[in-house]
Parts: sequence; structure tokens; C-alpha cells
Amino acid sequence: MSQSELVILEKKLRDAQLRPTKQRLALAQLLYSQGNRHITAERLHSEAMDAGVSISLATIYNNLHQFTTAGLLREVVVDSSRSYFDTNITPHHHFFHEESGTLEDIAKSDLKVDNIPTLPQGTEISSVDVIVRVNSVRN
Repeated sequence: MSQSELVILEKKLRDAQLRPTKQRLALAQLLYSQGNRHITAERLHSEAMDAGVSISLATIYNNLHQFTTAGLLREVVVDSSRSYFDTNITPHHHFFHEESGTLEDIAKSDLKVDNIPTLPQGTEISSVDVIVRVNSVRN
């Protein structure tokens, strides 16, 4: 990691009120060095091990949830046993490719949500997240 990348990541963490520990900086570098991406904790753990970062899977989960709470990541829950962490925190939706287990962004402007039921009294919509599940067409 270059010195300028390190300074940028340190600032990103500090601005989010997270202490830039060595492990957090290493995870941030893995998360943000490849542009926007969707990653599972297990995949990030594997990438960390490949990069020589000694870190437990539990620590990966803890940091991913801290990054999410701080607004640096967005968690996308595909089902009760599978969550992805998205570096693109702007409002958008997803295609979920069931065969490969990958997510693909759908621009917010490409999907219109109509006929939202009357909201419970005293509430407002904070966000609408749509996951469109897709499979390959078989002939």
C-alpha cells in the first residue's frame, strides 16, 4: 500500500469515527482498492490470508459490521444465511445470480417501485431495497 493510499484510508476511517488500526487499514485496503464490489466476510477473510494479513473470521465480521454502522459499507442480506457487504453506499438495487452467488448493481433510476401500501401511523420510508433473483435460461 502506498503512503498516499494509507493516508486516504486513515482519513476515511477517522472521518467515520473508527480508529485506524493496522487490521482495519489492511481490510480497508482490500475492500476499497478494487472499486465498488460486493464481498462476503468469508471471501474477505480469504483475501486477507492471501495478502498475509493475520486476522480471524470473527474479527472480519466485527469490522465489517463496524464499517457498516459507520456508513462505510452497506450490508445486503440475500437470505438468512448469506450477507454481502457493498462498498457502493449510494441508493441502488441488486440482481442476485443464484447459480454463482454474485450480486450485480441495478441503478436506482432503472427500477421503479409502485403501489407501496399505506405506511403504519407514525412511520416513514427510510429506504427500499430490491433484490431481483436471476438464473441462467436453460433451453
